[in-house]
Amino acid sequence: MVSTPVPTPSEETPEPVRDRPRRISIFGATGSIGTSTVAVLADRPGEFEVEAVTAFGNAGNLARVAKEVGAKVAVIADRNSFETLKEALEGTGIEAAAGDKGIEEAASRPVDVVVAGIVGAAGLSPTLAAIRAGSNIALANKECLVCAGELFVAEARQAGVRILPMDSEHNAIFQALGDNRMEDVDKIILTASGGPFREWTKQAMAAAEPAEALKHPNWSMGPKITIDSATLMNKGLELIEAHHLFDVGNDRLDVLVHPQSIIHGIVAFKDGTMIATMSAPDMRMPIGHCLSWPKRGGDVGLGLDLAKVAKLTFTKPDVDRFPALRVAREALEAGGWATNALNAANEIAVAAYLAGNIGFLEIARLVEDTIADVAAAGFDRTPETIKDALALDKEGRRIATGLIARHTARQPSR
Repeated sequence: MVSTPVPTPSEETPEPVRDRPRRISIFGATGSIGTSTVAVLADRPGEFEVEAVTAFGNAGNLARVAKEVGAKVAVIADRNSFETLKEALEGTGIEAAAGDKGIEEAASRPVDVVVAGIVGAAGLSPTLAAIRAGSNIALANKECLVCAGELFVAEARQAGVRILPMDSEHNAIFQALGDNRMEDVDKIILTASGGPFREWTKQAMAAAEPAEALKHPNWSMGPKITIDSATLMNKGLELIEAHHLFDVGNDRLDVLVHPQSIIHGIVAFKDGTMIATMSAPDMRMPIGHCLSWPKRGGDVGLGLDLAKVAKLTFTKPDVDRFPALRVAREALEAGGWATNALNAANEIAVAAYLAGNIGFLEIARLVEDTIADVAAAGFDRTPETIKDALALDKEGRRIATGLIARHTARQPSR
């Protein structure tokens, strides 16, 4: 049996079912994942105790969440917001802290499950601290695996903790695998909605405005991930994550465009059988599953009526119109340094697109050029430490920013 950081059938004895409430911490508590997590907790009173909540800079919102969930400590990354947070929590008994050190100290408090929902490279250090503290990780932060997958998998195995995939597609695969053996798996198939430009021509996509790209047909998400869905880069990043989560090669990973977003992941077995996980396109479903595992959570009113769904369709992605998927696959083949550079460049490129500095189709092109330039600069080595990963991330961002500056200088104002 292949050893993976995700719970597998090789782990014959699941975690004991506790009578006491499950202790959790929520990192990125005011973001999209954090907000959905708080909603799950509200639907299931008495099942959870919250140790820590964190946010980047909205002290008022963080204080509100901390009081709502009864957290023991609230940590704001922005030190300038500390006094505001402290005042908002005065008299509540909730401890206030600030800065990167404060967040890492909160992550080092052992709990049953840490919701790793901090967006971007800022989530690497606290997630690693939580792993080393022995907490299981409900992983929503893509960068942990995309930027330093080998490192995080090794650390999770060494600490004996479980990585519970919170992304809807990976959670679907986790559920579909069930008690089946990885050696019996032929392929893991992730589904993609196709985004708002699924049926657009390449010419139309070249002129697509950010407001059009932000209109996702099925999911309600933040602007960055919504653009990633429009380019299919999100699915490319998910392929990289799946490689680390399930220890499968690029050749055993596939993507299908499924506009209805009802089937989130499929496991194809060598005997020709396929098992798919179906649910409403709502992040409360995978979040609730991760928080309750190995049990299942209660009814949250999100059941499916298949007669109303009526039709489920699938097509292969068009990598000519959506080259980000090809770029991500090539980065996965090249190794951890390339996936790190891919992520860094993509964040810079998406921000530039949203600011009106580059066109939609230029996102994938800029990412590909950045990866090539990172290799040419001698950074083509897989990071072995968080420091290595952050240095590589910084270099990727520097190169991508330079490419955009040169591009902008050559172009008339958009």
